[in-house]
Amino acid sequence: MRKYASILLAATVAATAIMPVSSANAFPAARTGDRVETASDVTLVAQPSKKQVASKYKRTKVRFVTDQAPGTVIVDTNNKYLYYVEGNNKATRYGIGVGRDGFGWSGVVKVGRKAEWPSWTPPAEMRRREAKKGRILPVTQAGGEDNPLGARALYLFKGGRDTIFRIHGTNQPWTIGQNMSSGCIRMMNKDVEHLYARADIGTKVIVVGPGNRQGSVSYNDKGVDFFGNLFGFGG
Repeated sequence: MRKYASILLAATVAATAIMPVSSANAFPAARTGDRVETASDVTLVAQPSKKQVASKYKRTKVRFVTDQAPGTVIVDTNNKYLYYVEGNNKATRYGIGVGRDGFGWSGVVKVGRKAEWPSWTPPAEMRRREAKKGRILPVTQAGGEDNPLGARALYLFKGGRDTIFRIHGTNQPWTIGQNMSSGCIRMMNKDVEHLYARADIGTKVIVVGPGNRQGSVSYNDKGVDFFGNLFGFGG
C-alpha cells in the first residue's frame, strides 16, 4: 500500500491543472487563401536537435466533465489538447499541433472520411513558393513515413462538404504542442492511429478556437486519471 500511495501522490502532483470551461461557435467560412494552405497543411521546418515532445502532451486518460456524449471529439486549440470523450467523467487526452497565427478556427464538424497513410498533394501556390527557395515539391506524394500527413487522416466535413481541414499524423513530431499548421490538427502518428481506430465516420468533432470562443460546448479537464491509466480503463 505504501508503494501505491507514493505512486498516487506523484500522479496527483503531476496532474494537469484544471482547464476552464470552454466553448466553440459556428464554423467560419474559409477564405480562399486558407483553403489553399490547409489543403496541404504543411510547414516545412528543419528538425531541431534532440528536441522531444513535452511529457504533458503524451497520451493519457483524464478525469473529464462535459455536456457532450461519449464518442465526441473536443479539440482545445488554446491548450493544444484533443479529447476523446469516454463517458462516466473520463476522456483520453492527446497532445496536438494547431494552426499558426491567422489560421486558427472554431466550429462543429464531423468526420466525413478516413484514410490510412494518406497521399499528399501540395497546392500549386505552395509548389511555386518552395521552388523560389530552391525546393522542388512533388505534384503528389504517396503515403508513407516521409509523408507530411503521417500515418492516418480524418477528413472534417460540414454540411456534407469537405472543409479542407484534417486531423492527421505528422513526420515532424517535434511540432506537437506548437502553432505550426495551416489550420489542420496534427498528432503524433501513434496517437492518430489510436484515435483513428476509435473515431468512426460521422463522429462529432468540436473545435474550440483561439480565445475560447463562446458557443455550445462545456468541458473541464480535472487532471490525470491515475487509476484509469494504471488499470487501462476506457480503452
